[in-house]
Amino acid sequence: CEKKADILDFNFDSDLIDGKSAMGKFMRLCVTEPNVARLPFMIDSSKWPVIEEGLKCVQGKCIVNSISLKVGEDEFLRQAKLCQRFGAAVVIMAFDEQGQAATLEDKVRICTRSYRLLRSKLDFNPEDVIFDCNVLTIATGLPEHNSYGIDFINAVAEIKRTCPCVSFSGGLSNLSFSFRGLNSLRDAMHSVFLYHAVPKGLNMSIVNPGSLPRYCDVQAETRKLCEEVILNKSADGNHVERFLEFAEKVKNPPPAPVAVAAPTLKIQKSTPVQQQEFLRSLKC
Repeated sequence: CEKKADILDFNFDSDLIDGKSAMGKFMRLCVTEPNVARLPFMIDSSKWPVIEEGLKCVQGKCIVNSISLKVGEDEFLRQAKLCQRFGAAVVIMAFDEQGQAATLEDKVRICTRSYRLLRSKLDFNPEDVIFDCNVLTIATGLPEHNSYGIDFINAVAEIKRTCPCVSFSGGLSNLSFSFRGLNSLRDAMHSVFLYHAVPKGLNMSIVNPGSLPRYCDVQAETRKLCEEVILNKSADGNHVERFLEFAEKVKNPPPAPVAVAAPTLKIQKSTPVQQQEFLRSLKC
């Protein structure tokens, strides 16, 4: 809240706790805290009973994260209907019965199918639909992963064209997952990614508030390398290798050159006679 987040995401998916109980208890605490309750809550879980518990406890409009077609059309619509009954917006993941959408074509196909089901079967408000087109990791060394960044951006543009009034979200940390530990480089990648994705329709994103640099503040060389690897294009086609080499230099910078010690100035003490001669010379 202090760092000006727009939405607070709550997730209690852990094997060490009872997620359902923790979600309910924490939601009831949060709704009574004025500084927290003024922001929309995102109820985030991969377990539907945990999401249901959150829906029962939260006040005002919230966001459910997430549902998808991987559970089949009937269960997908049942979950969406419950969200609709509670007045919640819902994040729709680009998953179906065959798995996660990785390519541009699959992202568009699954999200469009989800949209049509929600509109035709439930008359679901399109303004309460938030598509997550799967931000996937780039620059892994595998050629098939090189287009994941630009495929997400292009998918957002196409879905926005065919599914009016919906919103889009994505977890930026996935994009740069290959560079864990290189926080400054990851932040630069995220900033450049948003610079290109937001004009195409991306209007929400899961980030650490306050950590992103402005696009114009990213060092020019770093910005160019990030753009090449995210957009998957360069004049010579060697952008991925160039970016990986750059990341390695960031991780293991060359040792700083040893500074040459300045010569020591040695002052020899004068004798009493020499001192007298020096003082006499000043008087002249």
